[in-house]
Amino acid sequence: MARSAAPPVPPAPHRVVILALPGCIPFELSMPARFFGRAWDARGEPLYTVTTCTPVPGRVPTEADFDLWVEHGPELLETADTVIVPAAYHPGVLFEEGRLPQELTGVFTRIRPGTRLASICTGGFFLAAAGLLDGRPATTHWSWADRFQRLFPSVRVDPQVLYVDDGDVLTSAGVAAGIDLCLHMIRRDHGAEVANDLARRSVVPPHREGGQAQFIQRPVPRPEIATTSAARHWALDRLGEPLQLRDLAERESMSVRTFTRRFREEVGVSPGQWLTQQRVERARQLLESTDLSVDQVARDAGFGTAQSMRQHLQSALGVAPTAYRRTFRASSGAAPE
Repeated sequence: MARSAAPPVPPAPHRVVILALPGCIPFELSMPARFFGRAWDARGEPLYTVTTCTPVPGRVPTEADFDLWVEHGPELLETADTVIVPAAYHPGVLFEEGRLPQELTGVFTRIRPGTRLASICTGGFFLAAAGLLDGRPATTHWSWADRFQRLFPSVRVDPQVLYVDDGDVLTSAGVAAGIDLCLHMIRRDHGAEVANDLARRSVVPPHREGGQAQFIQRPVPRPEIATTSAARHWALDRLGEPLQLRDLAERESMSVRTFTRRFREEVGVSPGQWLTQQRVERARQLLESTDLSVDQVARDAGFGTAQSMRQHLQSALGVAPTAYRRTFRASSGAAPE
């Protein structure tokens, strides 16, 4: 009798290590554990292991009125597939010369080459001070962006975006943008279905529109001022149809010029850019969760032709539709096409 083949061994969960620095902000520190720690595959198995370390094990002062106790030291960084540096306040790094203090200089050298790095808010200052952002695009909270650029002139700082994905190094803006970054990384690793399910369970949007431009020194609109939200909701229900700018403007009883200006103020991008983003997201979901042909996905997502969708996905994701489907249908446990 032929011996049956042993079932394939599932891959080990991706190892995420969070670096809790003195002066860390508890909210930002807790984000990666909350999101990566609750990302599961189709069988309910964890996709990540999440562990926290600190330069000196034990008591870690925070920016709040309480301290934390962290058991693991920096040697844990040597085991990581991804290292995340949440926001922290350290006068020497943020305000003075932008250099790591002596007690931190050896910490970042423990990270193995090829490890993915990410920062939340002012955590990017520490990556930059360690020389890990030289020549790279990056972001931080808009109110810190000018100082960030002055201290680290070799970093290409973009204060407008919620996060920057530069492949093996990712940085995010302040506070809630850390949630956007975590969901983006999970979406990049395991597809939109996993990230969207996690977002629903966490009661947060799976993908926020626009960038930091919508938050920079701008007052909350008065209730009597018209917004473009009704047009956006209307468009989302009709992504598969040809939509013109005048159609959206008419939903808000605005001229095209007024609508375009108001839309950019609220969302941070033009109506055309926003529509393309939503259609890319729709195409991703269909490629992952259905067996529709690429031509049908292109029509349902509003791209019209497979060639048009291929160009937009290549530009946004760096991958063709069939390759995207093959990767994420397999990683989600579904049968590949």
